[in-house]
Amino acid sequence: MKKSLSGLALGVTAMLIAPLAAADDVLVGLITKTNTNPFFVKMREGAQVQAEMLGAELRTFAGRFDGDNDSQVQAIENLVSSGAKGILITPNDPVAIVPTIERAREAGVMVIALDTPLSPADAADATLATDNFKAGELIGQWARARMGEEADNARIALLDLSASEITVDVARNQGFLQGFGIELNDPDDIGDEADPRIVGNDVTQGSEEGGRRAMENLLQKDPGVNLVYTINEPAAAGAYEALKAAGREDAVTIVSVDGGCPGVRNVEDGIIGATSMQFPLRMASMGVEAIVEYANSGEKPRLSQGLDFVDTGVELITDSPVAEIPSVSSSDGLDKCWG
Repeated sequence: MKKSLSGLALGVTAMLIAPLAAADDVLVGLITKTNTNPFFVKMREGAQVQAEMLGAELRTFAGRFDGDNDSQVQAIENLVSSGAKGILITPNDPVAIVPTIERAREAGVMVIALDTPLSPADAADATLATDNFKAGELIGQWARARMGEEADNARIALLDLSASEITVDVARNQGFLQGFGIELNDPDDIGDEADPRIVGNDVTQGSEEGGRRAMENLLQKDPGVNLVYTINEPAAAGAYEALKAAGREDAVTIVSVDGGCPGVRNVEDGIIGATSMQFPLRMASMGVEAIVEYANSGEKPRLSQGLDFVDTGVELITDSPVAEIPSVSSSDGLDKCWG
């Protein structure tokens, strides 16, 4: 997932043109990390609309908190025993959930990972996700272009998700660094780069409070930070509050990934310089369609040669566009955002 991918599963284009044949009695399960994050709320919305269009039954479940693997295990077991034809899941623990998913697949249930690949990725029948490496790369390229010659003097704070280094966390971080022109060491590892422009890494748990705390820690390490990468937009909002408290908000550029409406509004307000938008509604809609197609024909999603997931798209949102990097404004982004 360290390159720009564009292959789509069989039938994705058809979804955008006309619904498939009715899928009476097809039970589809959607299991998200939590039921409160706007990203997953929009995912449920997309799945429900598509299930109704195709005549399928959708049942939704979620972890009680981010990282809750046990609830997701119980949800899979519930769906298998209820006769689900397919399960869509955003795994809280891409490793620990694998044995349960293997048992579901052995029972004839198709399992599709959404947003976060399993580890290993082929533990699922397919993965529909943002190209998270590309998402990071876009904001890295934008940040370097905006800084111009001063990019050589950057003081970079990296606000990641967690110490677990799940696939999404690693891909976004490493994509950003490569986009900015920093040499990667092991592209599957966070924090092993030797570039002196990197002040350090801290974790945020993807929350505003975590972003504020991580930013405070890195400002103590180097008060001269002038570029901040964040795993998502809530973390970016927290980082901004810490910078504002330190009187540094006008001297630092923040970049992020998500495309939620609050984040896009923060681009509009100048809090975030640029963000990479992902499309959870599209992701879930495509997943429901793939399961109904499987129920109708027995065919599973077929990926383009050499790709290990279906890319559901990413778009750079900024009000400070730079040459040769395609982007749209925050005004246009507000017409596409979620949450």
